Amino acid sequence: MSDELTFYTNPMSRGRIVRWMLEEVGRPYRTEVLDYGTTMKAPAYLAINPMGKVPAIRHGETVVTEAGAVCAYLADAFPEAGLAPAHGDRARGAYYRWMFYAAGPFEAAVTNRSLNVVVPPERKGMVGYGSFEDVMDTLEYAVTRSEYVAGDRFTAADVYFGSSIGWGLMFGSIEKRPAFEAYFARLAGRPAAVRAREIDDELIASAQAKG
Repeated sequence: MSDELTFYTNPMSRGRIVRWMLEEVGRPYRTEVLDYGTTMKAPAYLAINPMGKVPAIRHGETVVTEAGAVCAYLADAFPEAGLAPAHGDRARGAYYRWMFYAAGPFEAAVTNRSLNVVVPPERKGMVGYGSFEDVMDTLEYAVTRSEYVAGDRFTAADVYFGSSIGWGLMFGSIEKRPAFEAYFARLAGRPAAVRAREIDDELIASAQAKG
């Protein structure tokens, strides 16, 4: 069975998270850039992801969608990259915790706030994130307990969690707390993060030049 790694993305999407993760992994991969509303919704890609959204990867015969799931999968598929705590390592708990927190309560809270969805105080217990303020305080707790969210070593959880923090700071969807800025600054200068940004920014520039 072929173990070819194919990456489906658009440079103006959450695919930028997976691009960073792939660059951290350091294995060869083939990129298929899809366009919104056309190739992303075409039958060939809907067979990969019925949602018609990117990112996604195909590794041999295995298909994975959802940026957080892709990061976790790649960390386990290529353990030599050292991007996930080993099974039995106490850091594994924090690794899972903050990966899923970013995909669940964090994303939901930011999305609702961006859409001006207000949860009545008496209904706070019905939403998984509680309140936006609760989420901001929890994020600060996550990034100040140690250098990285799963401990003293960078992991795939930082790729996903850190990307969410970075986008929140860039677009103003989270508070600009010094702790958030300091944490993201530790990540943004990583060689793999820089390479990933340069690749995607070049794709955007190339598309704009053609348009």
